[in-house]
Amino acid sequence: MIDSINTSLFQYDKPFKLESGISIPGFQLAYNSFGQFNPQINNVVWVFHALTGNSNPTEWWPGLVGEGKLFDPEKHFIICVNMPGSNYGSIQPLSVNPATNEPWYHDFPLFTTRDMIRMYQHLQQSLGIQKIHIGIGGSMGGQQLLEWAIEAPELFEYIFPMATNALHSAWGRAFNASQRFCIEVDATWKERNPKAGLEGMKAARAVALISYRHYQTYEKTQLDTDDEQLEGFKSESYQRYQGEKLAGRFNTFSYVALSKSMDAHNVGRGRNGVLAALHRIKAKTLVIGIDSDILYPVSEQAYLAENIAGAKLAILHSLYAHDGFLLEIDQLEKLITDFINDYKLTIKTKHGNT
Repeated sequence: MIDSINTSLFQYDKPFKLESGISIPGFQLAYNSFGQFNPQINNVVWVFHALTGNSNPTEWWPGLVGEGKLFDPEKHFIICVNMPGSNYGSIQPLSVNPATNEPWYHDFPLFTTRDMIRMYQHLQQSLGIQKIHIGIGGSMGGQQLLEWAIEAPELFEYIFPMATNALHSAWGRAFNASQRFCIEVDATWKERNPKAGLEGMKAARAVALISYRHYQTYEKTQLDTDDEQLEGFKSESYQRYQGEKLAGRFNTFSYVALSKSMDAHNVGRGRNGVLAALHRIKAKTLVIGIDSDILYPVSEQAYLAENIAGAKLAILHSLYAHDGFLLEIDQLEKLITDFINDYKLTIKTKHGNT
């Protein structure tokens, strides 16, 4: 039941070496868990949140996670970790750097998506989890899911990477760089202050939204109908509102750090290339793309499905482009349910014929 939500902190107090070669003396992960393990501890659903999300998917995915939903705490042990670098409880730039006893601020080291899942592995082991029934995540969450399914091929039974890629594209990196440019021109950004760069981050968020949406999204939701109007258009106020909204819940240091983490995503690094890495995945895989997504176009998900053994590709139809995986719950639930049921039917039929 949802009233059994457990928000916890996992503390790792041993040195941890990042892909960059930098070692940190330890780290903290914030995570939410829902439900309980079954006796076999094989009912785990591991949810990966997106860039500015948090570890409570009942807030940002209420149609999919919760009592009576597809991922039901009455049936599953559901866990979601706040990714390192984010400002919702895990180690982040405003955390204290043990070497200086002051916040990291601009000195926060780069955490790659691979670093992140290697941190999650310590939490997984501390919880006694040896098998994850379902791994699911979109965008940057999907990047982490792919990394983990490659790093530990036997861990996941099913994975559902959504609106994501094997390596971050030049197009996606250009969007992230443009957002950081917005922050860099904010005169306060150089300050060692928790509120540094907030005005720049508001502008950055406006840039990001253009990549998360689509031409038709704005035509449907932000179109002005007054032929005599000269200024004060809906789309402008919407962009400003979204920047203000993010600034009320996120810090600029985390925003910059996570955008750099996303840029560094490449499952082929140190693994003889992307194809060799994808070929390591053994989980039953349904890759989900969104037909209107301009940030992570369907071609990227098609590439994943073509190069992960036995994987299938499914397409969400959405007006809301990249953010469709957060909104098209009915479609998403059907795709996931049908995929699992089809696999179970195949196995049942195969066993029945032998």
